[in-house]
Amino acid sequence: LSNSSSSSSGTEHQQQRKLHVTAAMVRATEYRITMPVSLEEYRIGQTYMRSRMQMENTRGSEGVEVRASHPFADDRMGHGHFAHVVYHFHSKAPAWLRALAPHGALCLEEQNWNAYPHSKTGMLIAHPSTCHSLNSSLALTQSPLPLSLLPFPCPCQCPYFTKFTITIESMHVADRGDSENALGLDEAQLKQRKVERLDIASHDRDMWSRLIAKSGIDPSKVTLTKTNRGPLTPGWQSTCEPVMTAYKMVTVDAPYWGFGKRLELLVLAGERALFLEAHRKCFGWMDEWCELTMEDVRRIEKENIEAMRKNLALNNKVAPDEFNEDELRPEVDGSLDDADSSGTELADSPKGKGKAAEGKEIAV
Repeated sequence: LSNSSSSSSGTEHQQQRKLHVTAAMVRATEYRITMPVSLEEYRIGQTYMRSRMQMENTRGSEGVEVRASHPFADDRMGHGHFAHVVYHFHSKAPAWLRALAPHGALCLEEQNWNAYPHSKTGMLIAHPSTCHSLNSSLALTQSPLPLSLLPFPCPCQCPYFTKFTITIESMHVADRGDSENALGLDEAQLKQRKVERLDIASHDRDMWSRLIAKSGIDPSKVTLTKTNRGPLTPGWQSTCEPVMTAYKMVTVDAPYWGFGKRLELLVLAGERALFLEAHRKCFGWMDEWCELTMEDVRRIEKENIEAMRKNLALNNKVAPDEFNEDELRPEVDGSLDDADSSGTELADSPKGKGKAAEGKEIAV
């Protein structure tokens, strides 16, 4: 009885310790990116930037595949736009992560609910067979899952990373980044989060910034002729007009012994660098998008989605889906205009220049 009791007690202790460690591994950082634009300008500029980045990062057998894009309605968020996106990025993952999974297993599956100025995104690593079946019809492409299921259950999740999830919640506010709880977090979330302000005019030298920041756009030196904005000098966030801030809460959970902490820190560092580079491009490309309407950007976005589908289908040697007007019909209130996501940027390409197209590079 003594041995049995001791064994039982030991097992319970191990389980409690494991649960404690797993819970402690969840990491949450709220990034605040202030921009010298109005809320409406940011909506157009972000959509342009995201689509152009997606196009530039889709070459060969890797890149961005938009599987669905259509309106949604939710009791909490209201009307907005839903997008189901797959990022094919095996060659861009770190060597140690590629060693943990076979070739093709590193595809990032994303569902985004965008009811601007509020949006939510759920991401996980998808199964290789569904990532390369570009002509398959998944249930996920037909209608968005309820937001209550975020992070979402996915029948195509990669068996090597079933517990790994990334969630990003964003709120865009016409302020200078000084709202203490723009996302309406509860007390537990407020205690858990780490807050970091990002300055697009800064000059970061970390590994991810060197890897991702290849555009050469330096807001501290750029002068925009059409809008008469820039360069952004020290202290610009306190004086610029107009002004708004994107609040982005990134939560990463990788409860894996041995490499979970490393994976979580890797994702957060990648997201940080991606947010900076994406917003630098949004500012640097302002003369290209400042005279566009949302209708203009949606049209370009639609053309780019079709071109990316055909490119991936051709290079993966499968028949592409017919372009589905129902999946990509005009939105009710919102668009594919939220640059949440994770990533490692592919080399810049002249393709898509002058068109709306960069969006998410991949970060794990």
